[in-house]
Amino acid sequence: MLRSVELFSGAGGMAMGATLAGFRPEAVIEWDKRACDTVRENQNRQNPLVADWPLHEMDVRQFDFSDILGEIDLLAGGPPCQPFSLGGKHKANSDNRDMFPTTINIVRQLHPKSFLIENVKGLTRCSFSNYLQYTILQLTFPCLTIVDNESWIEHLARLEKEKTSGRSDEFTYDVVYRVVNAADYGVPQCRERVFIVGFRHDLGIRWAFPKPTHSLESLLHSQLISGEYWDRHEISSSQRAKINLKPKVDVERIKFLHQTTNDKPWLTVRDGLLGLTDPCDDRSSIVFNNHDYQPGAQIYVGHTGSHLDWPAKTLKAGNHGVPGGENMLVTSSGRARYFTVRESARIQTFPDTYVFPGSWTESMRQLGNAVPVVLAKTMAASIAEKLIETKFNKLLKN
Repeated sequence: MLRSVELFSGAGGMAMGATLAGFRPEAVIEWDKRACDTVRENQNRQNPLVADWPLHEMDVRQFDFSDILGEIDLLAGGPPCQPFSLGGKHKANSDNRDMFPTTINIVRQLHPKSFLIENVKGLTRCSFSNYLQYTILQLTFPCLTIVDNESWIEHLARLEKEKTSGRSDEFTYDVVYRVVNAADYGVPQCRERVFIVGFRHDLGIRWAFPKPTHSLESLLHSQLISGEYWDRHEISSSQRAKINLKPKVDVERIKFLHQTTNDKPWLTVRDGLLGLTDPCDDRSSIVFNNHDYQPGAQIYVGHTGSHLDWPAKTLKAGNHGVPGGENMLVTSSGRARYFTVRESARIQTFPDTYVFPGSWTESMRQLGNAVPVVLAKTMAASIAEKLIETKFNKLLKN
């Protein structure tokens, strides 16, 4: 069994994906009580994905990692994104919510075989480029720490010199990062996030991000050329004519690309919500957990909601309540309404058996902050495969 430690676990999306990929968490750490309440409620219900998690409701900076004995295969987590979010104050390292220094310190303490870190796409903006490079180099050389009276820019220069020297040992990591769109991996949502992956250098692992399994071109082909998408959802020609997609595409190019790829179509909101009843039906909340209708949705400039036959917009947590445009659905009749908690959980690929006991606003906040379970599983499984392969090869040599 591969062993993991989960930081900033929130409602459990990343940790659940890692569990599905074969990792057993030795610690799941989250400071927010309401997020922990969500995990605890599912543990009380004996949800097999989380039932045995050793959950710790506390600040990761206060956790005693010396209590974790033995080697850790994966350190995973998503440090708070507000310092780098497009919707935040953009303070980066001057924001006291920046948990990258803490994450690097934990890498230094645990010295895991690998790590998987997720954050918002905003981290890659030009204004943060130096700090991102600084973070990557600190993860590469976690033991080369900042010294007294040294600024982070000066520390960056020292790390750059170490990098260009070509020196490496068992206390260094081979680190890569990439902006990943969740829709490319079977999540019914266009959600772009940065993933940072590192392997301990002494393992000699060669790794690349998993190849995408789904594509926009395949979705367009299924909707505009083959009609397979509509047939699958049993939508008649007359019904299709009323649906206003109007994407501007080169049909011949789509045909060519479809012939040269085996990618599955991007999943749409309609795909993601398949089987769920209309929340306006009074029986919906009885059949499905957290599937209550929430009134008050309105369309206005900049808040147009997600189209039923397209991947959802990025679900967001919001700084002041639930964001309207991103957490709203436009039905086939053109009516706008908020996603229910269950629908949002589906879009984030949480299983229907996973419940959210808090209020609608709180549950939507947790879901907006979560890593889609399917995406986390894909990334963690790719890492697990390399770790197991390396362990097997080592046994063969011995």
